[in-house]
Amino acid sequence: MGRTLGLLSILLLTLVAVRGVSAAPQSRASSTLSGVVLGPDDKPVAHASVSYQLSSGSAPHAVHTDSHGHFSISKLSADNYDLRASGKGVFSVWEKNVRLRSGETKDLTLRLIYAKEIPKAYVKRKQNQ
Repeated sequence: MGRTLGLLSILLLTLVAVRGVSAAPQSRASSTLSGVVLGPDDKPVAHASVSYQLSSGSAPHAVHTDSHGHFSISKLSADNYDLRASGKGVFSVWEKNVRLRSGETKDLTLRLIYAKEIPKAYVKRKQNQ
């Protein structure tokens, strides 16, 4: 009888421990915003700056595109974000309230279109006129 009671106690403690682990809150998967920055000539812009923040205006940050104009912002929490790109004196419009769910990867294209004048870096030169 004592042996049976001991085994039942061990079984009961094991079940309580397992139940406690399964009832623990699960960590939320991080999310990612990625994409490409294109210039006024629709070509990728290397080393452009991508500014992002929560749509509430808090936690501003920036990353840069790679040599092919691509960017990736990982380890983000599920929330709404605002993004804007800039490079070579030209800016994109703000992409507002980009909704990001837990564990989601969202791809964006940011187009550089605003400047007082188009910088020489984007002016197509006519050759052999």
